[in-house]
Amino acid sequence: MKQQTLAMAAKYETGFEQHRRPTRRDEFLDTMNRIVPWADLCAVIEPHYPKRGNGRPPIGLERMLRIHFIQHWFNLADFACEEALYDITSLRHFAGIDLGCEAVPDATTLLKFRRLLEKHNLNEQLFAEVGRVLQGSGMTLKTGTIVDATIIAAPSSTKNVEKKRDPEMHQTRKGQQWYFGMKLHIGVDSQSGLAHSAVVTPANVHDKHPLPDLLHGHEQRVYGDSAYASQKGLIHSKAPKARDFTNCRTRKAGGEVDEVKRRKNRNKSKIRARVEHVFAVIKRLWGFTKVRYRGLAKNAGRAFTALALANIYLSRNRLMAQVRP
Repeated sequence: MKQQTLAMAAKYETGFEQHRRPTRRDEFLDTMNRIVPWADLCAVIEPHYPKRGNGRPPIGLERMLRIHFIQHWFNLADFACEEALYDITSLRHFAGIDLGCEAVPDATTLLKFRRLLEKHNLNEQLFAEVGRVLQGSGMTLKTGTIVDATIIAAPSSTKNVEKKRDPEMHQTRKGQQWYFGMKLHIGVDSQSGLAHSAVVTPANVHDKHPLPDLLHGHEQRVYGDSAYASQKGLIHSKAPKARDFTNCRTRKAGGEVDEVKRRKNRNKSKIRARVEHVFAVIKRLWGFTKVRYRGLAKNAGRAFTALALANIYLSRNRLMAQVRP
């Protein structure tokens, strides 16, 4: 390891910041540094990453991946991430940047890295690789899958250069309110609560249509809300042995509530609630409540990376137990 400069040494509180204590951000970054499978994820990207040649040498792959994850964890755009790295010591330390001898990668470099991932569909491959690593750690897929979808909002304003909204986004009605954007459909293991599949569609696509793509095929039970009711044909087209445990509609034709079905729905919802934990992480912690880019492909890339990081975060206690000496 190279000798530290004063700029880097200030992080370690030795003579410079005697009264500093670790913040929650420090603790979070330290945990992620220890449990994220960096070598496995870098191996996915490495065949497509620029090689050292006659021109300007590329920035280290792991460093760019760490910065890319910082953007997702703290919901930072390219320029905002560049400024945050200059401003916040803990982020620089996590990325391995020493301002005493090098500069922070600029926003254009971060943009090019993200486009590289999009071009080669590497975000989805990172999501799959995280799933493979977690299964290797003992968190295998069980025989139940929970399916659900959430709306990711997009700007509905036409006050832009093209005078129109994103043509790949659409509007849908939920209850008495209209929403414009896209839908993120996910399949979550009913035991571990980890996402194993995902599909991104415009918001006007009904939840049931991507259902077969959210199943791995070995399910014995499929859970979902009432939007997936009466879809046994779609379920059996992918998982022939699966039983339909989706919530049933409880109101009869006359408006009377069927209390038996209501109690059954309540029991199913105790299991189905695990899918909401994944949405809570990517939307409330990672801030993915609105699209950042135009078009489905770019936002789908962000969604797959967010789900991969959410799976790692939800598994952090078990993974930390494995890395502790």
